[in-house]
Amino acid sequence: MPGQNGYRKCPAPEWLLCDFHIHTTLSDGELPLREVVDLYGQHGVDVIAITDHILDEHTIRERERNGEPVKAVREDEFKDYLKLLWKEQKRAWKEYNMLLIPGTEITNNHDLYHILAIDVKEYVDPTLPVEEIVELVKDQNALVIAAHPDKKKTDERHLSWYLWEHQDRLRDLFDAWEVANRDDLFNSVGLKKYNYIANSDFHKREHLYSWKTLLRCEKNAEDVKEAIRRNEDVAIYLMRKREG
Repeated sequence: MPGQNGYRKCPAPEWLLCDFHIHTTLSDGELPLREVVDLYGQHGVDVIAITDHILDEHTIRERERNGEPVKAVREDEFKDYLKLLWKEQKRAWKEYNMLLIPGTEITNNHDLYHILAIDVKEYVDPTLPVEEIVELVKDQNALVIAAHPDKKKTDERHLSWYLWEHQDRLRDLFDAWEVANRDDLFNSVGLKKYNYIANSDFHKREHLYSWKTLLRCEKNAEDVKEAIRRNEDVAIYLMRKREG
């Protein structure tokens, strides 16, 4: 049945509709945090992770040298970033019964890898090697996800192939790999039978209608994380806007 907000509701109401890859104006997204929470809450999404970028030092220096905006949360801003997410977490639950999990996209554009840290509590330096990043994230009892690991057909400028090119060495480090990202479906990840999730990589309003994850578990951060780690009661769902 269509939902009141103009999209076709998830046909499996006993499952949680989730999106674990979302950006706001705190990095390179177009919508402020509060508007993002309202958008997802009003569309009946059960669980979201806000994952604004933190950037490697090479990329920060290059952007500053070129007079470009950094569009990322800096290390000295990270505690305040988390405080904002915790505040919105309370509002999201109160107003929409929606679980907001604080996260970040650990973005290394110099060595070409992007890693989602879900339920993060402390800053992790994106300049570090992948193995060290993963260890530091897991030490926080946070999820570590390989973001858009293979080539994207919808974005030829997309450059974050390091994880896929070194998958034989790295595959068991991650709790899951993105098998779908916005409109791209990575058949390569599916064929490898890696643990998987699907996300929007939300930057603008229209990105809401995109691939999502379905989880069958209780709506709290610990059960959500464990469901992704087990990767048993998990499915992907392509959320589309209803025409007319």
